[in-house]
Amino acid sequence: MNLLIYIIKRFIQTIPLLFIVSIIGFFLIRLCPVDPLGELRLNPSISRQTLEAEKIRLGLDKPIIVQYGLWLKSFIRGDMGICTTGEKVSDKLKERIPNTLLLAAAVIFFTWIIGIPLGIVAALNKGKAIDRILTILSGIGMAIPSFFFALLMLLLAVKTGLFPTGGLTSYNYSSLSTGGKVIDIAHHLILPVLVLFTISLSGLQRQMRSNLLDVMESDYVKYARAKGLSETKVIFKHALRNAVNPLITLLGFEFASLLSGAALTEFVFQYPGLGRLILEAVLKSDINLVMASLMIGTIMLVAGNLLADILLKIVDPRVEAS
Repeated sequence: MNLLIYIIKRFIQTIPLLFIVSIIGFFLIRLCPVDPLGELRLNPSISRQTLEAEKIRLGLDKPIIVQYGLWLKSFIRGDMGICTTGEKVSDKLKERIPNTLLLAAAVIFFTWIIGIPLGIVAALNKGKAIDRILTILSGIGMAIPSFFFALLMLLLAVKTGLFPTGGLTSYNYSSLSTGGKVIDIAHHLILPVLVLFTISLSGLQRQMRSNLLDVMESDYVKYARAKGLSETKVIFKHALRNAVNPLITLLGFEFASLLSGAALTEFVFQYPGLGRLILEAVLKSDINLVMASLMIGTIMLVAGNLLADILLKIVDPRVEAS
């Protein structure tokens, strides 16, 4: 019951945050010298009636405060307008959001199941060869820009032909069996996941190593050793649990960094995700798509942070939800 109350409380707290983000985003975009319907007018497939309906929806003939109110009302109703291509913004988002969640989930999954053990190994072998090797590799991983690494992986895919160079599915995807579709998507995910995983892994492994070394020097770990407990019990029953807790709080921020950091990676591999969609929308001055993507990205960030807080509360009930 306490957890449910906490979730409801946090949900209510997010409403002012979303409101503030929408105000900042809307007014920054409106201050730019860009005609919100400029790109739409250049598209011959969009009728005059559609342009007029969009003008009324946005209230472009009214003060900017009124425009914001009209936009907010439309957004709450689920009417996000149309893209410069004439498609509904909501349809574009429904198409891209699952792809971004799939990519982020895959990266976080592999980062945690590999990064945590590597951090433990490095900490337990402090100063030894394996620790030095892992430290050097993690440093290299953190130093390589994601965009540059993505280009290298793309070049590798082109040269070897072992991996797809773009998209999420093959041209014959619809004719494949269920198992074949899963394999096809996994094949397309390998390179984007590898690029983002390498960068995320480096930071998580270093953080895990640092946390475990700090905990190993704490008084309660020394007391556990003094009681005669085996080193395995001391590490995995007492030290490890407390070393992992701070990492759980970083889960939401890691999810957010993937949303922002994935944009260039998605662009290089032509991956149909939300990050690439936002980047393309900005380049095309697609106002409706930029605003909708900004709000959806903020909602996903808030959801990631809330999930991290809930997991921390479950893992360590001693943590007070505030």
